[in-house]
Amino acid sequence: MDFTMFDSLMRLFRDISGASEDRQALSEGDLRVATAALLVHLMSIDGIVDENETEKIRKVLQKHFSLTKSETSDLIKFASKQDEEAVDLFKFTSVIKRELDEEGRIELIEMMWQLVYADGHVHEFEDNLVWRVSELLGVSGRDRIRMRKHVQAQINVEPDE
Repeated sequence: MDFTMFDSLMRLFRDISGASEDRQALSEGDLRVATAALLVHLMSIDGIVDENETEKIRKVLQKHFSLTKSETSDLIKFASKQDEEAVDLFKFTSVIKRELDEEGRIELIEMMWQLVYADGHVHEFEDNLVWRVSELLGVSGRDRIRMRKHVQAQINVEPDE
């Protein structure tokens, strides 16, 4: 008997019954991975990754997905690998658009702005990436700007638009 097929069937039965032991296992089509990969991409798009950004991505993911520190580290590591292998953003935005409603997608844009402002500088590449992801997720320009201003108000930064 093919053990791979047997394992797949057993996993399917556990998932259906809600008794999956490895519900937290990471996979390519996982919302957590897609979200983390976009944030990792955003964090590194300006060519500089500083401690504030690294800490912010950890905090945002840990809080948003209710993860332990170890799970968060594993997620970031796996998402970084996925980001390196990706040829475009659609790989991640398609998962997010499928899994999240409009409110969830707007919340993701807020997370992106939190990361953009983590180092105190808004690089044009970061701003452009948030705009592109918003477009791919179907988040309106109005909601994108509203989330930007919301994050600016949270961290007491003068609005730049």
